[in-house]
Amino acid sequence: MIKALLEKIKTKKALIGVVGLGYVGLPLTREFTTGGAKVLGFDVDETKIKKLNAGKSYIEHIPSSMVKNMVKSGLFSATSDFKQLRKADCILIAVPTPLSKMREPDLSYVEATANAIAKTLRPGQLVVLESTTYPGTTTEVLLPILEKSGLKAGKDFFLAFSPEREDPGRKDYTTKTIPKVVGGNDKNSLDASVACYEIAIDTIVPVSSCEAAEACKILENTYRSVNIALVNELKMLYDKMGIDVWEVIRAASTKPFGFTAFYPGPGLGGHCIPIDPFYLSWKAREYNMATRFIELAGEINVAMPEYVIQRLMDALNDRKKSLNGSKVLVLGLSYKQDIDDVRESPSLELIKLMQERGAKVDYNDPHCPRTHKMREYDLKMTSKPLTAKMLKSYDVVVISTAHSKYDYKFIVKNSQLVIDTRNATVNVKVGRKKIVKA
Repeated sequence: MIKALLEKIKTKKALIGVVGLGYVGLPLTREFTTGGAKVLGFDVDETKIKKLNAGKSYIEHIPSSMVKNMVKSGLFSATSDFKQLRKADCILIAVPTPLSKMREPDLSYVEATANAIAKTLRPGQLVVLESTTYPGTTTEVLLPILEKSGLKAGKDFFLAFSPEREDPGRKDYTTKTIPKVVGGNDKNSLDASVACYEIAIDTIVPVSSCEAAEACKILENTYRSVNIALVNELKMLYDKMGIDVWEVIRAASTKPFGFTAFYPGPGLGGHCIPIDPFYLSWKAREYNMATRFIELAGEINVAMPEYVIQRLMDALNDRKKSLNGSKVLVLGLSYKQDIDDVRESPSLELIKLMQERGAKVDYNDPHCPRTHKMREYDLKMTSKPLTAKMLKSYDVVVISTAHSKYDYKFIVKNSQLVIDTRNATVNVKVGRKKIVKA
């Protein structure tokens, strides 16, 4: 059975099924079709399905022309009919793994997908989970659900984990060039998943198990979370000491060894860093162990929006104004520079906190023309034009995301007060008294 699957994969006759056509699944689909494989995409969102089959994209860094070419080539189509999963030889799962309100893993999307696959699972299929999660999820959660089909992993079907490593907005690395870590439930599963990803990805990094691959991704994002928390804490300390943390980081970065620069901000954003470490922290409780670094980093990073709000209120107070009743413009809705991804963006939390305190809040983002309903936010807002007249009408402008399209000299010149959470105004020489770092 494994020989037949490997032959199909190596001759590119295998149909690749990608479940979840978002910021992970769609770029992955692009690379498989570029590599000459046929892909059938699955998503529960009918709007996405209609757009994709019409050759239209809803992700900024995946142009519609690229989707159109994928469809016209006959290598890609999308469906919301999960009964079609039976057709796929390799099924790659790229669905969300958020946290619950109690900051515990929410595997409902993974479980729902696994149940859908189990209904149509046939001998010889490969199933790979890409969604970031705690070590043990593939074998403890996914495997038992799939085996409800009556088929046995390693014998009748093959199972693996390969963490997504997407970083929207990067120019130096792409889905194709970022090395792909793969861990199989058994040797045949590993061989099949390695062969599958070799169609689309330049470098494959096999590891000994699904658990090792799961732990790899958690380590990557915990490393970043802890180091970002460190500089966020130092930012708060250095602010009190009258020291510019950004200058300190620049100076420390000149050391050619032993130091990697991380930068503070108004809070963590994206689907990985704010969430993944808590998955590991939750799993650690099963072993009666407290992950103190992770939990402390989480506390610091989660508290950053409140710190920004306090700095904002202090700055307004110095000007004999209160946040209650003030007009505020937030610059940047996405969680990082030059992308349209707003998942877990600290801008959303900042807007909510300011509205709760009575502020009249608007936003501008050249990459996000309007807000959309999310699990925790439904702001119903549209991006305001960034003109001199508009800027002058606000009591304060908050730079939450430092998009490169922004003219910061123009922004400072025409604003009454600027709260800079990203050091975006570092090169602005005029109007420095208007700028408050936060």
